[in-house]
Amino acid sequence: MIDLTKDIRSLTEFKRNTSELVENLKRTKHPLVLTVNGKAELVVQDAESYQALPNAAELVETLKGIKRGLEKMKEGQGRTAESFFNEMFDQLD
Repeated sequence: MIDLTKDIRSLTEFKRNTSELVENLKRTKHPLVLTVNGKAELVVQDAESYQALPNAAELVETLKGIKRGLEKMKEGQGRTAESFFNEMFDQLD
């Protein structure tokens, strides 16, 4: 989560204090918003925190799919797991 009092810096400040700010990124795991002429232009974060974003997005998509399946099941659509697996194994023979 971004802390608006600490995690917004100018690009110029980032250039001057890169080592210190990168160490802080690694320690806090907070992204850093970099501004140019007072406007937010870039977001910098450590690789581990960045990797968590696509992992979280994938989990959300999986959960949405499960929810859709459960809704279809409640509506009486779809078929049983037994029926699905029987058909799948028949196709493998």
